[in-house]
Amino acid sequence: MTVNFEDFNLRPELVQAITELGYTQPTPIQAGIIPLMQEGCDVTGQAQTGTGKTAAFALPILNRIDPEQYLPQALVVAPTRELALQVTEMIQSLGQFMGVSVLTVYGGTSYSQQLNQLRRGVQVVVGTPGRILDLIKRGRLDLTEVHTVVLDEADEMLSMGFVEDVETILAATPDERQTTLFSATLPPRIRELARRYLRNPKTVAIQPEQVTVAATEQRVYYVNEHDKLAVLTRLFEMEEITSALIFTRTRVRTGELVNELNMRGYPSEALSGDLSQEAREHTMARFRAGQVKVLVATDVAARGLDVEGISHVFNYDIPEETETFVHRIGRTGRAGRTGIAISLARPSERRQVRQIEQFTHQVMLEGTVPTIEEIQAKRMDSLLSKIETWLKRGRAKEERALVELLVANGADPIDMAAAALKVARAEEKQRPIPEISPLPEKAVRPERRARGERSQRGGRDESGTRRSREASGRVKPRANVRGKQSDEEGMIRLEMGLGKVDGLRPADVVASIAGTAGIPGTALGRIYIQNHRTTVDVSEQYLEKIVSANTKYKVRGQSFTLIKG
Repeated sequence: MTVNFEDFNLRPELVQAITELGYTQPTPIQAGIIPLMQEGCDVTGQAQTGTGKTAAFALPILNRIDPEQYLPQALVVAPTRELALQVTEMIQSLGQFMGVSVLTVYGGTSYSQQLNQLRRGVQVVVGTPGRILDLIKRGRLDLTEVHTVVLDEADEMLSMGFVEDVETILAATPDERQTTLFSATLPPRIRELARRYLRNPKTVAIQPEQVTVAATEQRVYYVNEHDKLAVLTRLFEMEEITSALIFTRTRVRTGELVNELNMRGYPSEALSGDLSQEAREHTMARFRAGQVKVLVATDVAARGLDVEGISHVFNYDIPEETETFVHRIGRTGRAGRTGIAISLARPSERRQVRQIEQFTHQVMLEGTVPTIEEIQAKRMDSLLSKIETWLKRGRAKEERALVELLVANGADPIDMAAAALKVARAEEKQRPIPEISPLPEKAVRPERRARGERSQRGGRDESGTRRSREASGRVKPRANVRGKQSDEEGMIRLEMGLGKVDGLRPADVVASIAGTAGIPGTALGRIYIQNHRTTVDVSEQYLEKIVSANTKYKVRGQSFTLIKG
């Protein structure tokens, strides 16, 4: 029996939003979770990211919200800032016609904006455990009227050491609340958490269908968010693109990207949900005819899009759902042709990329962004190739007559050829090669290894040829976390006199040292917590600042100093 969204007895405003977003039928996790939450049941959902689980809990939450009450009625706890922001975006999209007020809270940012919004009144709070707990302890976040709590990616919160915080947060909510827990896996600690805090929970387990996309070469480039446009245009310089389809997350983003690409000399058009049917057909006709090589679209606008011969698909934004990723890249590599799918991912999206790889059974090759020198060399090669082609054709009679006239008037042939090349390269000035900022230090990972080649694969030599890890000198003994010296180049190992018996956790160490010394959290490396002491590796460049703050460090009300082991 086919299930539709209309079967869930949702508010008209939610049905309108679902239609606007282009959703037609619920995913299996949505079909399983929504009716149970609508009935008021506590639920345990076992599902991977990308199965549509965010909408599965967002719709029942929104359906139960009292629009007249501006106080927290629902709480979503997520392990990371990135996931919290994604959840907020989904809730806002689904609640766009309800005027629902959603607040995202997470650490590492100023309290003032979050506190101001709390004072004005919010109905849904989405956040990370640390900041939620902090706001509760400060008396700024009142959860006594919360009727629904969602614990998203509980296994991740377990692995990050947040379970105790989550338990404290749950204790601040009403006993009669509805609780829904999502986890990709259900280890014993998660089962125990569900047993203690959920009332007779129903379980919905979804195993997404595995798919393959063997006809498509997949690459991923890890870039800073503000460098995405720069990286995209650099790739445009180096790729042999016949036609490209670029996917962005929002309608506004499509328009902005099209404007930027057109300004840089890459004719592009947007395909968004607000186009009339006539305008859409006109845009598609130009794209099919090759008059426009680049089409920028949202997932909603691209539904039903069927164009042969697309050489490249670019994921300017990584989609939240893995099925969406497969649908996107399936638009290249058709009819026996090979295609190329390129994804621009933030360093924080590495886990999302791994989940996509598991889903598709295909590893994405991690690409290196082309350098300015490589792009300049490619431009020169392209120009010389065009000149050689015309020389071979011998079909430049008018131009030859012009050259003979200039020579007869005393022009030097070499100077004249150089001037002609200068004119030919003038359009390159309209395409300056943008600078790109380096990734945060901890975001730079060793080269990825394909499955089954863990011990053999290594780096590349200067010619781009792969070397074995042994040949490249990258084989290292097992990390010695107990020793007095750091195994990582550029890192210094320090020791502090607190440990497990003091309730110390890695997050405490990072927050105290980075916050007190005024350094980025990425300056801290491996942390090893023993019973009565802890070692932490710190970047050598920040050592002086770290040591100079030794009289100020505190964690859980206890002072400590950092010394070399």
